[in-house]
Amino acid sequence: MRVLGFDPGTATTGYGIVERRGTRLRHIAHGCILTAAHLHFSERLRLIYDEATALVAQFSPEAIAIEKIYFSRNVTTAISVAQARGVIALTASQAHVPISEYSPLEVKNAVVGYGKATKRQVQEMVRILLNLPEIPKPDDASDALALAICRLHDNAPSIE
Repeated sequence: MRVLGFDPGTATTGYGIVERRGTRLRHIAHGCILTAAHLHFSERLRLIYDEATALVAQFSPEAIAIEKIYFSRNVTTAISVAQARGVIALTASQAHVPISEYSPLEVKNAVVGYGKATKRQVQEMVRILLNLPEIPKPDDASDALALAICRLHDNAPSIE
């Protein structure tokens, strides 16, 4: 099974593709979709959509994993993350790829086995699980790989 994970954001959307064959996980690719701050938000969302659509076409994932919205104080950031999530959800829906959503706690439990793991611990486990020589950079891409791993460890049905 091949999963495309997304860590959504308007400025930076991380992505990571992981494949499971039997019990082995294999890193396929990772990176970020970047949008310039001077662009209108609608143009930034179109760029995210175009890049996400291209990733789905290039890598043919069987599932997409995305982070649930989490915010404590900064509502503005939450709104922009929600907009990027919506664009990714649209991409998944148009490609008929099921999408699963995970909270940071669920990702930490799936990747590290401990819901209060630090970001560094999650990154190190992503490196180990995918047999990479170093922690994937940037952080958004590492987070997206963790989301893909979480989906591969999750046997729950996806939302289509």
